[in-house]
Amino acid sequence: MKLKLCAILFSVVLLSCQQEKEKKEKTYTARAFVVSESFNEIPKKKEDVLSVFKSDSTNKPDGQQFSIKFKDTVLSIQVNAKDKKTADHFSMAQFINTQETAVLVQLAGNKVVAPFYIVSLKNGSPEVISLNRPSNGKEDLKYTKGLEEQRRSSYVINNDFLITIVNGKVYPIKRQREDERIQGSYFLNSPDKSTLVFLTPSSLYQVNYLTNEVFNLPVSSKIISDSIRIFQNIQSNYNWHKNVNGTSFLKENADDNRIVDIKEFKH
Repeated sequence: MKLKLCAILFSVVLLSCQQEKEKKEKTYTARAFVVSESFNEIPKKKEDVLSVFKSDSTNKPDGQQFSIKFKDTVLSIQVNAKDKKTADHFSMAQFINTQETAVLVQLAGNKVVAPFYIVSLKNGSPEVISLNRPSNGKEDLKYTKGLEEQRRSSYVINNDFLITIVNGKVYPIKRQREDERIQGSYFLNSPDKSTLVFLTPSSLYQVNYLTNEVFNLPVSSKIISDSIRIFQNIQSNYNWHKNVNGTSFLKENADDNRIVDIKEFKH
């Protein structure tokens, strides 16, 4: 009788543990990013926020890792539908709004090519948004650089997105060709920070992420390839000009006007 009672109690405990585990872990499938959406939900309750914590795994070949929780539940992302691979450890996790309802994460692994996601709350419930755009550019490996800081309050991700980390806004960066990410290196930005300049092999490709306007300025490959003097050459021979819409683009000087101090805008 005692053995039977113990078996019943063990079964109850085991079932409770399984239910508790299911309660504390939940996997989400990432959806595509929608242009103009914002990730800045204001929580209705104090506990309706996300939390970031250091993972307690002792096996960390890729350095410190982080996980995300909503209340008492650890959130994971389904990264491969075919083999049902999931991930709940990230090499980086940073809030992108002051409300702490949206977090930018990158999967653990190669810090350059590992995909990025946003874990965000919408109407009080978590969801995952992918920040990975397909590309077949010949030089993708060269120009896929992961996260690059534009300034203290914003990041450029893989030449494809700009994220402001105060109000949770994400802006897609217009490509030169739709099927490939910008084949160039993020170089500098305009004084108002809204026009990004990329060094391509033959031009300064400029895109304003707020207006979606672009301007491609052909530049001698000799200037672009001179990594030591390129800033000096740009400072001496080019200047910011506003178009009829008030958008700033870098253009070659027609006179002796110069950029006062390019260091202010240098990436």
